[in-house]
Amino acid sequence: MKPDDKICYCFHVTKRKIMNFIRIHEPRVPSQISECGGAGTGCGWCIPYLKRCFEESRTKNAVDQELTAEQYARMRAEYIRSGKGKPAAGAEPLPEED
Repeated sequence: MKPDDKICYCFHVTKRKIMNFIRIHEPRVPSQISECGGAGTGCGWCIPYLKRCFEESRTKNAVDQELTAEQYARMRAEYIRSGKGKPAAGAEPLPEED
């Protein structure tokens, strides 16, 4: 994923914003990333990706995230449609089903 791709669709938080938050605030645990615009506190889909960003910052190595923004959005839509999470009010709408 690219720096300006959204990681948290519920609160419109990009990877760049998350990585800058981590760099500046140095959270001790991944859950503290929720202080960055509420990331991870909506439907829950982005939590594994927030953890990857946290690990990426700790190891100083890019964590392999070969997903495109479109693939990521479709996977989130499947997650929501399967009943595993409920988007926050004002969240990015789900893409059309294929």
